[in-house]
Amino acid sequence: MGGVALDVDAGGVKAPDGGWGWAVLAGCFVITGFSYAFPKAISVFFKDLIREFGVGYSDTAWISSILLAMLYGTGPLCSALVNRFGCRPVMMVGGLFASLGMILASFSTSIVHIYLSTGVVTGLGLALNFQPSLIMLNRYFSEKRPLANGLAAAGSPVALSVLSPLGPILQYQYGWRGGFLILGGILLNCCVCGALMKPLVAPKAVKCEDEGDKVNGTEKKAKSKLLDFSVLKDRGFVIYTVAASIMVLGLFVPPLFVVSYAKELGNEDTKSALLLTILGFIDIFARPVCGIVAGLKRVRPHCVYLFSFAMIFNGVTDLVGSQAKDYTSLVVFCIFFGVSYGMVGALQFEVLMAIVGTARFSSAIGLVLLMEAIAVLVGPPGAGRLLDATKNYMYVFLLAGSEVVLSAVVLATCNFIFIRKRPSATADQLHDITVTFSSDAEAGGRRAESNGEEEKGEREEQEKETNKNTAKEEEQRNECEAEEGRPQRSTVDSQEVEQFLKEPQVNGDVSISPETCL
Repeated sequence: MGGVALDVDAGGVKAPDGGWGWAVLAGCFVITGFSYAFPKAISVFFKDLIREFGVGYSDTAWISSILLAMLYGTGPLCSALVNRFGCRPVMMVGGLFASLGMILASFSTSIVHIYLSTGVVTGLGLALNFQPSLIMLNRYFSEKRPLANGLAAAGSPVALSVLSPLGPILQYQYGWRGGFLILGGILLNCCVCGALMKPLVAPKAVKCEDEGDKVNGTEKKAKSKLLDFSVLKDRGFVIYTVAASIMVLGLFVPPLFVVSYAKELGNEDTKSALLLTILGFIDIFARPVCGIVAGLKRVRPHCVYLFSFAMIFNGVTDLVGSQAKDYTSLVVFCIFFGVSYGMVGALQFEVLMAIVGTARFSSAIGLVLLMEAIAVLVGPPGAGRLLDATKNYMYVFLLAGSEVVLSAVVLATCNFIFIRKRPSATADQLHDITVTFSSDAEAGGRRAESNGEEEKGEREEQEKETNKNTAKEEEQRNECEAEEGRPQRSTVDSQEVEQFLKEPQVNGDVSISPETCL
């Protein structure tokens, strides 16, 4: 990459919380929309693919599954590339891959070719955009980060509401091959979003310190780490990863099955599809509002518990929605599910950022997405098998709700037991140590001051006695010289001597003491 401006050490630079960060937020908004909405948007072409290649629904479903698996499963690879080259070049290359995959898919002659092009190549391209965009958002925002995460997460429902009606139009006008080609061109906008990810530049003072670190080899050692596995030693990160993996098992199931559920109850296709529109519309507003709430001073320190509440809200909504018997009940379910789903989407990465910090976030998110990829591959297919076995949507929603509620219990309980009390105990110990040290220091200072005053008084008394004796000897010597007829020496008054002792004369930088004069 040669002259690429790396941003791997931007964690040492203070987040501007604005400025160019708003452009970064706009890019992250678009990337998040493409990443989450695109796998659903291409599903409108599945019927044409079935007729074209003579395959079944399960075969075409693998396209979205492979795409999502690449989006989540390549997390560690994305982390390593970001830590090595920086976010901007990785995202621009990812945009080229995402576009190239859809263009190649338009020339496919078998379903396997689409697996490789749309599933693998496009999925990898979206992954190389999604994760770095979140990393850059974390670097540009600190105080306003919850709001920024909420606004960026709103890109998913907005893109879904735009791409979902666009797909049928492209299919009708140009067929599936022309539609894939146009979608490939649209994905080139990922390169534009990548170009917005300008690395943070450290101030001159920080740069000088960094140069000193380079001399000592500290920075070189940090850059050599392509993936920081030290996050695995963090209790908070481990708890979050386990809880998030359990959550993903059931989080995406209701949106996939709610339309079929409505059709099972005897509703028309267009009326059933309207449920997703309602869900997405509510989701658009729920995410930024939740981001604003999470950014409040009283709420932000307890953001992990707000996230747990959002998951419980979502899980309970699934459990109640499983008892729906008519269309009105499903509409109410979609409204509450949209609110809770938006809350989860706005908070999931905000909580991870708060747990691991800016410096380790690039590695942490890669490992989390890898674990979630396994859950994504297991969750929806498992719900489908349960539906095939029971022929009842109630059990599917009950299973999904139970998994999400379980993840909330794991996160809140483990965080309360293993994380909450540790900082307070440490703070108390530090306070006791500080108070004790301060008390000892003050007592020691008082003792030293007292000892100094006593020593000074003793020295003055000794000097006074010595000078008195010297004055008496001088007087006796003068008397003897007077009797012998020799001139007398000038007498020195004892009071003058004492005054002279108290106020020594200073000549330049040299202090002249009475002992020197005598």
